Amino acid sequence: MQFDTPRLRIDALRADDAEPFFAYRADPVVMRYQGWYPATLDAARTFIDTQAQLTPGTPGWTQRAIRLQDGTLIGDLGVHLPEDPDATAEFGISLAPARQGQGFAIEAMRTLFDWLFGERDMRRIVASVDPRNEGSMALLGRLGMRQEAHFREAYLLRGEWVDDVVFAMLAREWAAASGDSR
Repeated sequence: MQFDTPRLRIDALRADDAEPFFAYRADPVVMRYQGWYPATLDAARTFIDTQAQLTPGTPGWTQRAIRLQDGTLIGDLGVHLPEDPDATAEFGISLAPARQGQGFAIEAMRTLFDWLFGERDMRRIVASVDPRNEGSMALLGRLGMRQEAHFREAYLLRGEWVDDVVFAMLAREWAAASGDSR
């Protein structure tokens, strides 16, 4: 699972990504809405080592690097593929604060959606977001996803009960939004 866009490359996290991965994932701006973040640089290294053992495109969670075309790590993209191909895929994205607001997230997500609905032939995808994360809420809306649910105080995040908003999209909705004739 590797993709290239005009500005980005989405590929495997590498051992030399540990420091920049830790820097943005442990940043309070990024981790505020994340269920998981590396507490230490060693935890980031362990996470990357674990990811290296996985086979992208197989069932389960896989985390991929989001890089500029020059190789600079600017974020990561998580994808959960279900065992059942008729089930729902889930995704999430994290970007370094200095790279937010420049269209990188939407560029990466459009590429992911093309892959999920195209090559993977997924029928439905979802994303779960803390509604206080206004940037993510707006991003999912710009991608054409619709809000399906808002669960009040749905999970405990670092000692605080937080809401969970679920966005979804069907393959036919992506085809219409992206101009694909599928």
